[in-house]
Amino acid sequence: MAHIIVVGNEKGGAGKSTVSMHVATALARLGHKVSTLDLDLRQRSLGRYFENRLNFLNGSDLSLPSPRHHDLPEIDASALKPGENIYDHRLSAAVAELESDSDFILIDCPGSHTRLSQVAHSLADTLVTPLNDSFIDFDLLARIDSKGEKILGPSVYSEMVWNARQLRAQAGLKPIDWVVVRNRVGTQRMVNKEKMQRAIEMLSQRIGFRVASGFSERVIFRELFPRGLTLLDLKDIGVKQLNISNIAARQELRDMMKELNLPGVEIDF
Repeated sequence: MAHIIVVGNEKGGAGKSTVSMHVATALARLGHKVSTLDLDLRQRSLGRYFENRLNFLNGSDLSLPSPRHHDLPEIDASALKPGENIYDHRLSAAVAELESDSDFILIDCPGSHTRLSQVAHSLADTLVTPLNDSFIDFDLLARIDSKGEKILGPSVYSEMVWNARQLRAQAGLKPIDWVVVRNRVGTQRMVNKEKMQRAIEMLSQRIGFRVASGFSERVIFRELFPRGLTLLDLKDIGVKQLNISNIAARQELRDMMKELNLPGVEIDF
C-alpha cells in the first residue's frame, strides 16, 4: 500500500510545487518508487516541472532518478450514477492504479479551494502545508488578534483539514500526519519572525500539526525550473562545486526531509 503525501495550501505562492518537486525527487533518489499527480489542472506547475525534466534529460543524454508523473485519467460521464462527481472518480481511479506499484504517491494541490483538493486531503497519510513566514499566510490557518498574540479561532483551510480528518476517521483510516512547513523564514532575529514562531507553536498544539523547517527565498529554485532539476541533481549535471547558497539550500532540504519523518525513509544525502 502506497503512502500518500498531499502538499496543500489554499493560498498561492507558498512554495507548494517547489516542495513537491524536491520531496518527490529526493524520495526517488533514495531508491523509492514515487508517483506524482498535479491537481492544478490549469496552471500545472508540477506537471510542467516534470515535462521540463524529461526534456532536459533526453536532450542531454542523462539518466537521473526521477518520480513518475501521471495525468488524471478521463472518466466517461455517462457511467456515473446520479449525484456522483466526476472529479472524485478521476482522482480515486488514478490513486487505485498507482498504489500497487508505488511506495509513495505525492499529490500537489492547487492554491485555491477545489473539489479535487478537498478529496485529496481526505486521502492524505501525510499532509504537507508550506506556509510563508507571514501573518498574511497564517490567516489561512487561523484568525489572530491585532497584537499577533492570541488565536481567535481556526480559519477556512484548517476547517477543511478538520473535515478531511473526520472523513478518514469515519472510514476507519489512520489519522493524517499534518506537517506545516515554514518557508521563507528570515535569517535575522526580527519581531515578526518571533511572533510567527509563537503563533505557530500555539496553533500547532490547538489544532494538531507538527512544524518543519522549509526553504529560504533563493534564486536557485527559479533557475532550476526550466530544466526540471533539483538541488540534488547539480553534481550529476557537471556542477563541480556548489556555492554557499546552494549548500545552504541543500541542507534545508535535508532538514525538511528528516522532519517530515516519512515511513521507511532514511536520509543519506
